Amino acid sequence: MKIICCNNYAEMSCVGAGMVADVIKNKPDCVLGLATGSTPEGLYAELISMCDKGELDFSAVTTVNLDEYYPISPENEQSYRYFMNTKLFDHVNIDKANTYVPDGSAADAAAEAARYEAFVRGLGGADIQILGIGRNGHIAFNEPAEALHPATHVTALTADTIDANARFFASADEVPTKALTMGMGTILSAKKIIILANGKGKREAVKAMLAGTVSTSCPASFLNLHADVTLICDRDAYEG
Repeated sequence: MKIICCNNYAEMSCVGAGMVADVIKNKPDCVLGLATGSTPEGLYAELISMCDKGELDFSAVTTVNLDEYYPISPENEQSYRYFMNTKLFDHVNIDKANTYVPDGSAADAAAEAARYEAFVRGLGGADIQILGIGRNGHIAFNEPAEALHPATHVTALTADTIDANARFFASADEVPTKALTMGMGTILSAKKIIILANGKGKREAVKAMLAGTVSTSCPASFLNLHADVTLICDRDAYEG
């Protein structure tokens, strides 16, 4: 795993955006694997700026997102579809018909997971996958457990995750109790992966990921099995 340790979040965002931009420039019809959450927002802002300046063309790009709450409407302001629209898609020249997020409103969650898995595999996986890392080492909604799922699946949200996300909803009762998420194998099918980590709160997770072992107690450690992974972090998240 390659490590790029930056001075701050702004530098991290620029470095990450530069790597994504290189993929788009080298392959205009590439498949981008996207993540939600606060960590990649700066990267997305940098990509928007490049597009505004005419430095980047998203017109032939396809995107696939890691996960989505279930059940939730795409129009819900807390949905990951809404997040991606407002944080990136609405601001670049991408065809939204080519942007894919698991359908949180599907009648059958398991069927939707299977459909999404087949779709991503049919694309050949992402050309570059953006990831964040949770404080406990989770990636997407793959939480530490005795066993991890290889394919896109339905997962129950942990009590900690529901509590953490309750602040975004009118009440804890409105927080979805499940999610649709790419599995570990789906994520590892990407040709290139970048994982972003900033702040002291991510330091223990980063340490566990870089410990040199692979364990289901730290799902991010499975990235060590991939041939092309870059950790982009700030000094607070990394002690080297």
